[in-house]
Amino acid sequence: MAEEFKATILVADDNPDNVALLREVLEAADYTVVVAYDGDEALLKVAESNPDLILLDVMMPGKDGFEVCRRLKKWEQTRNIPVMMLTALQEVADKVRGIESGADEFLTKPVDTVELQTRVKALVKAKIYHQQVIEKNALLEKILSRYLPEEVVAKILEDSTLLTLGGVRDFVTVLFVDLTGFTTFADAVPPEHVMETLNQAFSQLTKIVADNHGTFDKYLGDGLMAFYGAPIASDNDALNAVRTAVKMQEAFQALKDEWGEGPRAQLGLAVGINSGEVIVGNMGSERLMNYTVIGDAVNVAARLEERAGPSQILIGETTHTLVEDLVVAKKFGEIELRGRSKPVVAYELVRLFNPV
Repeated sequence: MAEEFKATILVADDNPDNVALLREVLEAADYTVVVAYDGDEALLKVAESNPDLILLDVMMPGKDGFEVCRRLKKWEQTRNIPVMMLTALQEVADKVRGIESGADEFLTKPVDTVELQTRVKALVKAKIYHQQVIEKNALLEKILSRYLPEEVVAKILEDSTLLTLGGVRDFVTVLFVDLTGFTTFADAVPPEHVMETLNQAFSQLTKIVADNHGTFDKYLGDGLMAFYGAPIASDNDALNAVRTAVKMQEAFQALKDEWGEGPRAQLGLAVGINSGEVIVGNMGSERLMNYTVIGDAVNVAARLEERAGPSQILIGETTHTLVEDLVVAKKFGEIELRGRSKPVVAYELVRLFNPV
C-alpha cells in the first residue's frame, strides 16, 4: 500500500474472535490496528489514538455502536473520522438508525474479508483526501489572512463572488495613523534598523485594529489605514475607531519606553479619524485587487492625520457627534483642505471614557 494511505484503524467488538479476524486482515494490509471490547473503551481509544477509521460493532455491552457513533459525530474533533458499522442485523430500521447516528458504511456479519479490504481502503483514501483538503484550505486561509482582513477572508470563503471588482455604498469610520519624525529617523539609521522598527510598531498597531473590530486596509510607508463598519458593522464603529487610536497611542508609548534613548526616541504617532458614506469593495484589476474604501470621508481622514502632531488624535465632526457622549474633546479648528471648497471642523481628543 502506498505510504500516503497508511492509517490507524480502531476495531471495536465485544467478540474476541471477531476482533482477532479483523485485526489479522487489517494488519496484513499494513494498517495499524487498535482494539476495544465495548462502547466505553471504544470512546477511550478514540481519544487516545485519534484513528483514521473506526470499525464499530452494533451490539456491544454498555454503550452500543449507535450511541458511540452518535457521540463521535457530535464532537468537532472526531466527526470527520469515518465509521463502518459491523452488524448481523438485517432490518431496514436498524440501518436507518445507523444512518441517523452518522455511520458512513455498513458491513454485514459474517464479514467477507475481500469486501472488508475493499471498503476499508476506500474509506481510508476518502478520509486522507478529505484531510488534505482541510489542510490546504487552512493554508489558503492563513495565506489570505496575511494580505486581507480576517473578516474579509471569512466572507470570501463563504461566497467567492465577493472576489469581483466593484463595491457598494456604506457608512464607515476611517482611521489613518502615521509615525511622525520618521524621515529624520530613517536618515540617521541603517535601513535594516528602519525595517525592524516598522515591523515592531506595525505588529502592535495592526493587532489593536483587529482587537477593536476594525478592517485593516493597507500599509502606507510609515503609516497604515484601517476602517470600521465593513464588511461587518458593529453597534458603534466610530467608537471602535477612537478606542483603537487611544490604544495605539498607549502601545506606541510603551514601545518607545522599551526602546529607550536613541534615534527612535524622536518618533511619535499621529492619528486622523473621520466618518461618512463611502464606496467599499474591491479596487484594482481582476488579477490583483484591494478591499478598500473610496470617498471624500477617506480623504478627510487622511488630511486630519497629516495635520495631527505627535501623540495627537484628530477626529472629524461626524465622528465627534457619534462618540461625544463618551469623550472629552476640544475644538482644534477649521482646517482648509486642498481641493475642498469648505473647511473641515476638527476636534482633538483629550480623553475617552468607558461606558457604564
